Amino acid sequence: MEGRAGDVVVIGCGNLLRGDDAVGPTLVRLLWEQGIPDSGVLLVDGGTAGMDVSFKMRGARKVVIVDAASTGSAPGTIFRVPAAELENLPALDGLHSHAFRWDHALAFGRWLLKDEYPDDITVFLIEAATVDFGAPLTPAVAAAMEYVAGEVRAIWEAELARR
Repeated sequence: MEGRAGDVVVIGCGNLLRGDDAVGPTLVRLLWEQGIPDSGVLLVDGGTAGMDVSFKMRGARKVVIVDAASTGSAPGTIFRVPAAELENLPALDGLHSHAFRWDHALAFGRWLLKDEYPDDITVFLIEAATVDFGAPLTPAVAAAMEYVAGEVRAIWEAELARR
């Protein structure tokens, strides 16, 4: 399902089988279990299908993307990347589907969706401790995920209150 005009679309990216890389889809499942409004919010498990993420944003008013990061920071460190900092996205030249990240999904989406590309996008990145196959979320990443879930909920509540 694609975003609808006025919707807040929350996309969790990552691999459920790779430890802390699962933080995005796990956050989406947590929000679903906690309950979402009857309308106005769309939760998307973006998994590892980067190009599909672009289509899920079509027509949305606001998009929030959550993914794991590997920057060398302490595990559980949260990076909030506001939309204004996403204007210089990577070039799409030479890109292939096996190297498709959230920033490539945004660049591809901007190219593909044109006027239907969202004006307001925020990305939350959570520093991973391990991406070992079959590992669970580490405690630091799980705690950071809970915090980010609250931030995401605050974003959609503020947006729905403005309607």
